[in-house]
Amino acid sequence: MEKSNILLIEDDADIREGVRILLESENFSVTEAENGISGLKLLTEETDLVILDVMMPGISGLKTCEEIRKVSYVPVLFLTAKSQESDKLIGLMAGGDDYLPKPFSYSELLGRVKALLRRYQVYRGKTETHRETEKYLEQAGIRISENFNEVYVDGLEKELSDIEYNILLLLMRHPKKIFSAQNLYESIWNEPYFYSCNSTVMVHIRKLRVKIEKDPQKPEYIKTVWGKGYKFETRYE
Repeated sequence: MEKSNILLIEDDADIREGVRILLESENFSVTEAENGISGLKLLTEETDLVILDVMMPGISGLKTCEEIRKVSYVPVLFLTAKSQESDKLIGLMAGGDDYLPKPFSYSELLGRVKALLRRYQVYRGKTETHRETEKYLEQAGIRISENFNEVYVDGLEKELSDIEYNILLLLMRHPKKIFSAQNLYESIWNEPYFYSCNSTVMVHIRKLRVKIEKDPQKPEYIKTVWGKGYKFETRYE
């Protein structure tokens, strides 16, 4: 099996060493960088996941993530000493896919890494699924691949993160069905839901609307059903 390539950007040498040893013991290929500038230079098309410290000297992890998002939709896992909900939302808005506060257990880190890689590999076509068997869903002007992260809105291709793609695909597979924040989180993240996860879902819905809606403030595709959740509208009302 081909090794997954992980880019680890962390200024603490001890943490870098511990994470590298853990990931290499799980047969991952790890490239290390001690700051954001070095990390950006090491990012390639072969990178499958970035583990990124938020608090670093020089260019911050948040700024580094914003620069990564200009060229790649590789999943980004933030590591940070901050655990406030507002800090988590800032990280997600900067383009991060997940967030792990320090100190963390290696089992927790490994679980997050494997989950992000699994989603990325499946929807970027790095599994044995062949593009010849690719199928599309088409609803209300949106065309989405059921196998790969490939989305068109009114004929224009849209670049979505894998989380955004998975949310849109789930909603489009069940048009008009109302999904609560808990439904979405447990289906997409495949993790137990806690009340704080509602904000995580909300941020990704907001980012998705910015990319696919003509007016994100007045969404035509992804509707909010107040007090219940979200649904995909099959036609304009």
